[in-house]
Amino acid sequence: MKGGTIQINWHDTKPVLACDFHPISALLATAGADFDIKLWATVSGIDQKKAPGVTYHSNLSYHSSAVNTLRFSPSGELLASGADGGELILWKSHTTDAGEVWKFLKSLVFHRKDVLDLQWSSDGAYIISGSVDNLCIIWDANKCSVHQILDGHFHYVQGVAWDPLEKYAASFSSDRTCRIYINKHTKTKGVEKSNYVCQHVVSKAESQITDESKSIRSHLFHDETLPSFFRRLSWSPDGSFLLVPAGSHKSTPTSEPVNTAYVFSRKDLSRPALMLPGASKPIVAVRFCPQRFHLLGTNESSFFKLPYRLIFAVATLNSLYIYDTESVQPIVIAAGVHYAAITDIAWSPAGNYLALSSQDGYCTLLEFDNQELGLPIPEEKKAVSDANKSPVLPDVVEENKTIDKNNKNADVDSGKERVENSEKEKDENKKDGEEASSPSTREPPSKPAKRRITPMAID
Repeated sequence: MKGGTIQINWHDTKPVLACDFHPISALLATAGADFDIKLWATVSGIDQKKAPGVTYHSNLSYHSSAVNTLRFSPSGELLASGADGGELILWKSHTTDAGEVWKFLKSLVFHRKDVLDLQWSSDGAYIISGSVDNLCIIWDANKCSVHQILDGHFHYVQGVAWDPLEKYAASFSSDRTCRIYINKHTKTKGVEKSNYVCQHVVSKAESQITDESKSIRSHLFHDETLPSFFRRLSWSPDGSFLLVPAGSHKSTPTSEPVNTAYVFSRKDLSRPALMLPGASKPIVAVRFCPQRFHLLGTNESSFFKLPYRLIFAVATLNSLYIYDTESVQPIVIAAGVHYAAITDIAWSPAGNYLALSSQDGYCTLLEFDNQELGLPIPEEKKAVSDANKSPVLPDVVEENKTIDKNNKNADVDSGKERVENSEKEKDENKKDGEEASSPSTREPPSKPAKRRITPMAID
């Protein structure tokens, strides 16, 4: 693996607030506080045994304020971008003699305040967006009109995610709740329409204290004081898991809160199934690699029962952790890569590049050598796995020990530790929506140095 922060003028030294790779050409799009979107071509450094780079491709100018989020459609024909003031714009790709050109297509008008996150449905027919106006809006991308308004949140909506199997959607707010919506189709004049209804409100955790007759509820997530505009969550490409950032877990009423991310299993989205505690700073963004990989067969203690490996990235305010679903320790740690908060994560379609954007005005680009992450599964073989084969965590989790090691001062390091003990949890109680059962774990050692994130299973 090679890479690092690329010292170029990305957005006129202004913060870079979002990034995404084109699903076909692998062009990297970045969005900045300079009101513009820029497209970049990646330059491999593997043959020269050096860090990868980028070359400027084109600039998209139409927004009148800072661009907070952008995502390419699954087909790669459209690009959606959201900005301050409620601006939401669709761009369309055109082929000319000079090459590919992106042009303004349509403004989607309804949000009254800053749009912070958006995502396309897997068929490219709909877009879900989240805003400072506390709303989630589902847009009909073909008609460029509002399809449905989800108004359950009481504070900024800082993250949205769409189930690739199109049964669920999720939104995440600074009101400390993650809402899970289920698609209940309705028929109007014989025409079937999608209708998303809130199924779970994940907010607090139930945990037992010393006196077994008593229990406490504690919030699972950071409040609005989280020093980030974004809480970007992510579904796995097969729809089996939902990964949620900005977690804050207290094992006891008197213990210090621990920064964490939560993994939700598709078979029970009402509570987290796994937690990734130990980060020294809050986790602000997570994203699964779109590529699936063959199993390595080297670790039988995995918490995930999958016929393939999935890889995902977890970004704190200043560091990056990369995991796979076959091992219990992070496979890559990039520590202290930016001077200001990381704002977004993007994987290239083949999984050979990973990009980070930051408020310090720069982006980090990592390049993985051929099969460094594993042997990719060809597209035609991916169809074998469907929703009925959605894996879950094992019914019984064996006792595991944690090995705490010091981090090296290098920017990139490999994780080498085991999981901590995990205990069975009580079933969730319902109060003002469904609340999640809390993981009961021992408190990790308190260290000022950077800590590794270690998965913990929740029975």
